Amino acid sequence: MESDNWIVQNLQNALDTWNGKLSEIWQLLTQSPQTFKGGGIWEVIVNINGTLQAIGYALLVLFFLVGMVKTCGSLAEVKKPEHALKLFVRFAIAKGIITYGLELMIALFTIVQGIVSKIMVTAGLGGATQTVLPPEIVEAVENCAFLESIPLWAVTLIGGLFITVLSFVMIMSVYGRFFKLFLYTAIAPVPLSTFAGEPSQNIGKSFLKSYAGVCLEGAIIVLACVIFSLFAASPPQVNPDASAVTMVWAYIGELVFNMLVLVGTIKLADHCVKEMMGL
Repeated sequence: MESDNWIVQNLQNALDTWNGKLSEIWQLLTQSPQTFKGGGIWEVIVNINGTLQAIGYALLVLFFLVGMVKTCGSLAEVKKPEHALKLFVRFAIAKGIITYGLELMIALFTIVQGIVSKIMVTAGLGGATQTVLPPEIVEAVENCAFLESIPLWAVTLIGGLFITVLSFVMIMSVYGRFFKLFLYTAIAPVPLSTFAGEPSQNIGKSFLKSYAGVCLEGAIIVLACVIFSLFAASPPQVNPDASAVTMVWAYIGELVFNMLVLVGTIKLADHCVKEMMGL
């Protein structure tokens, strides 16, 4: 609702910032690393991944030899057909994982993106629900005299500051997920090379599990946004008989609490995934 009142404008500006960041999150959750920020970052990451493949192949041989020494008691044991075949298969699989590791990670991300899209479609939300000031609060604030509006200045300044800070904390967490995806993709050939040796293969398994967890963070974030959107669709109740200060304070308090729950869930999305999946 448009208003010339400074207090109303201050609150509405804070809510506009929140709504803008929440809408940006919805857009980010439907993006892939290849299209993020025009794809320029992805091109650099792919080049780094390709460069590190050479190091990955060198480590592949090293981990393979170390694993062979630790798992085989003697050279005669290595010469046995069953052991030789087992070692050959392990080496071939490890080399394939390094060579096609990027495609494997993209496929895993695509699967999780399908989960995210399914959640959005099932929830019936095409975007984030906008949070707006109730007309009762706008009317009450506009009808306040100068002296009565002084406490409202403090309330709106504090509330607006909280909402703005929470907005940026929330969006930073979502951007942080993309940065982690890029980091995992860039360095992938090095940890994936550990599959060449049986003693070191747990490093590669942990890497893939962690990457899957980062991908699944998107599903947790979109679920949190869906729940908050349903909360926002039913805004905090406003008592029209209360004073303007009481109305604004009660509204901001409940709204900030809901926002804190959402921001906390987004920031702890990685912990939620680890607890759910046992990672």
